[in-house]
Amino acid sequence: MKNMKALQQFWQDESGQDLIEYSLLMAFLAVASIGILSGARNAVNGIWHTANSDLVTANTVAAGS
Repeated sequence: MKNMKALQQFWQDESGQDLIEYSLLMAFLAVASIGILSGARNAVNGIWHTANSDLVTANTVAAGS
């Protein structure tokens, strides 16, 4: 009977609920950030490649003049 009362008190205790909710929220934000940054990586890579190609072309033209 004593064990059952202790189990009921443990089950109804909500003292750690906020910590769990904030932890889940932070995990969701981390996963969302990773998804956004991996998509942005491709865009930045494309811009960098284009700028590099333009600079190589400009250097070739300037060297040939």
